[in-house]
Amino acid sequence: MTHKILVADDDADSLDGLTTLLTSWGYEVETAHDGEEAYQRALAFRPDLVIADLVMAGMDGLALAGALQQDYPSATVIILTGHATVDTAVTAMKRGVYDYLTKPVDTRRLRPLIEKALEKTEIMREVTLLRRQLKEARGLGRLLGTSRSMQEIYHVIEVAAGTGAPVLISGESGTGKELVARTLHEMSSRRKAPFVAVNCSAIPETLLESELFGHEKGAFTGALERRAGYFELADKGTIFLDEIVEMSPALQAKYLRILQEGQVRRLGGKGELSVDVRIIAATNKDPLKAVKDGTFREDLFYRLNVFAVAMPPLRQRKEDIPLLVEAFVEEFNAKYDKRVKGLDDPALQALMQWSWPGNVRELRNVIERATVTCPADIVTRDQLPLASTAPRAATPAAGEPVHDEGSVVIPLGTTLDDAERDLLLRTLARHEGNKTRAADVLGITPKTLRSKLARYEGREPA
Repeated sequence: MTHKILVADDDADSLDGLTTLLTSWGYEVETAHDGEEAYQRALAFRPDLVIADLVMAGMDGLALAGALQQDYPSATVIILTGHATVDTAVTAMKRGVYDYLTKPVDTRRLRPLIEKALEKTEIMREVTLLRRQLKEARGLGRLLGTSRSMQEIYHVIEVAAGTGAPVLISGESGTGKELVARTLHEMSSRRKAPFVAVNCSAIPETLLESELFGHEKGAFTGALERRAGYFELADKGTIFLDEIVEMSPALQAKYLRILQEGQVRRLGGKGELSVDVRIIAATNKDPLKAVKDGTFREDLFYRLNVFAVAMPPLRQRKEDIPLLVEAFVEEFNAKYDKRVKGLDDPALQALMQWSWPGNVRELRNVIERATVTCPADIVTRDQLPLASTAPRAATPAAGEPVHDEGSVVIPLGTTLDDAERDLLLRTLARHEGNKTRAADVLGITPKTLRSKLARYEGREPA
């Protein structure tokens, strides 16, 4: 298959030279002398790739990219510019531009860039076809849901996946931020390279820098050998930094430098290493409020926020609950060799009426236990594992406690072991699996928490 490339440039010499070069490389080439002509020719020629000059009379290169993103999104765009700036790069990425090159064009860099851009075009065509199928299906990649809020997120993912731009994901604990990151990775041209997930809040501050950037032998006490950091391990792939706001300001500054320069230095190292990494970050805090409070560097926020994904809490997309329940029952039937067909109407209604403080993660835990313990093929309301999933009266009866979204209601007759297990699991889910934080809330040590969890899972404590 011969790929088609459209070249747009109002400089005749530049246009002719690039056309001759691309033709010699075996591409089918069409030309345009300004942005408006390029737009019209793109709709007729249907190119795989558009290479456009940034500065053209009338419709410039960025305006052309924006118009094509709207009306012909399957074409990949590369911008040529005489003066590259950070602002230009950010604007270009937001308009779906794959990359940009400075003039005069370095042909040694141009050819591999074109090959990667055309690979991206093929991926985006696959994504377009997939999206058409998903309009009548269940979701996108690892994400489930057909609600309007999820459809909007799918659109952002589709656009962002075709670029190398940073992505900042925000949302409450349990809403699926890591699933978004993994879906972005799997829909990108980096999908065959590593995906490295790092929970910044789960690694002690004293170790986080070494974990991220690596260290040389003897860099500190206990550094007995050279060790590559997460950024090196993610080279050519994607690194997902969860709870990035938990990083210290000093470490955020070093992270910003990697974003700007694409280089890391191991602790104790003298030289710098170049890394080619797609960066996705996430936080369960409001990013703008964190900037205002001084816990999130403003410059880092704006560098990461090229694409923003705000995951809605489950209580704001309850129409997705039946679909999620169906998928989870199917998953746990396979995992535990069960034959559960689903939930009866009262059970499903109970789930629909709960506010889900732990979001999708909490729902998944509820369905897992219900599937495992269900004695028949239908889960009934009484068999739901958490009493907190029951619909509650608007006004509590006399002597009945008032419950908020973070409550755990333990009905009479529940064994002490079951009550403790539910409390531990829900507290752990509320803190995204962070055992240190969960133990602090419960008033026990992390070691005690691990021991109790191991006992309930029937294994030796770690």
